[in-house]
Amino acid sequence: MSVGWQGGWQGWHRSQKAPIVFAALLALLGSGNLSTAIAQSQVPKPDLTQNPKSKIQNPQIAQSPGSFCATDLPGQLDALLNAEPVPRSRWGVLVRSLDTGKTLYAREADQFFIPASNAKVFTTAATLTALGPAFRIRTSLYRDASDRDAAEAAEAGQVRLRLVGRGDPTLTTAQLDALTTQLRAQGIARIDRLTVDTSYFQGDEVNPNWDWEDAQAGYGAPVSSVMVDGNAIALQLVPQALGQPLRVVWRDPADGAGWAIDNRSRTVAASEAEFTAVRRAFDRLLLRVGGQLRVGSAAEPEIIPVTDPTRHFINRLRRSLRNQGIVLGPVAIATTPTRLTEPEIASIASAPLSELLKPTNANSENLYAEAMLRILGAEQLPNQSANSLSAGITALKATLTQLGVSADSYAPVDGSGLARKNLASPESLVETLRAIARTPNARVFRDSLAVAGSSGTLQNRFRNTPVQGRLWGKTGAISGIASLSGYLEPPQHPPLAISILVNHFDQPVRTVRPTMDELVLRMARVQSCE
Repeated sequence: MSVGWQGGWQGWHRSQKAPIVFAALLALLGSGNLSTAIAQSQVPKPDLTQNPKSKIQNPQIAQSPGSFCATDLPGQLDALLNAEPVPRSRWGVLVRSLDTGKTLYAREADQFFIPASNAKVFTTAATLTALGPAFRIRTSLYRDASDRDAAEAAEAGQVRLRLVGRGDPTLTTAQLDALTTQLRAQGIARIDRLTVDTSYFQGDEVNPNWDWEDAQAGYGAPVSSVMVDGNAIALQLVPQALGQPLRVVWRDPADGAGWAIDNRSRTVAASEAEFTAVRRAFDRLLLRVGGQLRVGSAAEPEIIPVTDPTRHFINRLRRSLRNQGIVLGPVAIATTPTRLTEPEIASIASAPLSELLKPTNANSENLYAEAMLRILGAEQLPNQSANSLSAGITALKATLTQLGVSADSYAPVDGSGLARKNLASPESLVETLRAIARTPNARVFRDSLAVAGSSGTLQNRFRNTPVQGRLWGKTGAISGIASLSGYLEPPQHPPLAISILVNHFDQPVRTVRPTMDELVLRMARVQSCE
């Protein structure tokens, strides 16, 4: 059976669409949209190769040999890996024909590895398959008729509303303003009582499998039914006079309300090194600031996850209502589902899922992936509401099983790959890529991936090589772990589905990537000799 983006691989041609690149951090902060700023990289632990400020943009890659027959590919790849380019590391590699499924090369392909952000391949493929590319995440306002005295209250002229959040990770302060504008346009000047319904997601907002360090960072923001600005807040550390602590400046001054700051940072001489560390307590509004910046140096931006997502949302909503001249009375939080009987009076919807997949895969947005997994569970298994994460994993595995992916070839515990308890084999990733390529959503999924030398997390890799523009991939990296899976179009061979998973190394990820990239370059030199 032939598969492809437009009715068959034989007629497949490479997309020349311009890369989708997210706005720079400062522009995002200025617009109030932090949801794209909190995941500058999919790297859960700091790594210079994923930092836009890093000078390491395209590590040197050894010159690859000329074209060779597919039967010679194992020798080419084994020669590279058997030389142990990264001591004591473990490599899993699988190369298969996307169309026929023929294996061109396999190395520990059926064994479990920690996939890092390659786990997003499972999340996005399952969500796209189950919910469809047109699916949107809706945040709604209804007249609240859930109380026994609702009718009497309405007769008395009281306005009682219920806001229902459904886990939109893209919602911004500006979109909240659009929602409250709809209320003002209807002549609503006062809300006597507002109920914020957070029952769509159930269970932990922070995955218990995540490392403490990751849950402290903006890329590890909590996942909740109501979210705004990526469930994160921005601040800056500003150098002062020599010897003085760095000054903490909140991007939105309202975000700093109630915070206690334990500031042990300092401003140092121009000859000293610079580093910063910002941590927050989980049980109270306490911010610990450490590190040092040089006198006269630029302020250092920091992004931290909110401690109480629902309260954060309510505060943003209250301010938006106030700006519209709408008085907000008492606010209640409902955590158990209630049947909605009244019509929707205002709403905000996300972009279609086809658009949300792009930042999720190409830019590796953790919050997007985590929200998608829970939405998948809520939509597919609404009766399993006690734990949205567990329901999402169940729905994910059921969906991929229907596509033909073996359920015992991977074991997810989250949607983003942030947890080190995630397990996946190269075969599970390749078969997921092949499975989604046989569906009507093939092109939507492929276009959500980063493009070698052009966009997303592959923008600065494979430039000026034969792979540029010929690899659509999902990258992944946490300390000691690196991954790359995707679609490769060799110039002289039908398209391939590939996966490279590397675990158990004690060096920076940037030392592993040249070997990974060289493997891909050699795969790209395969030609059909039959």
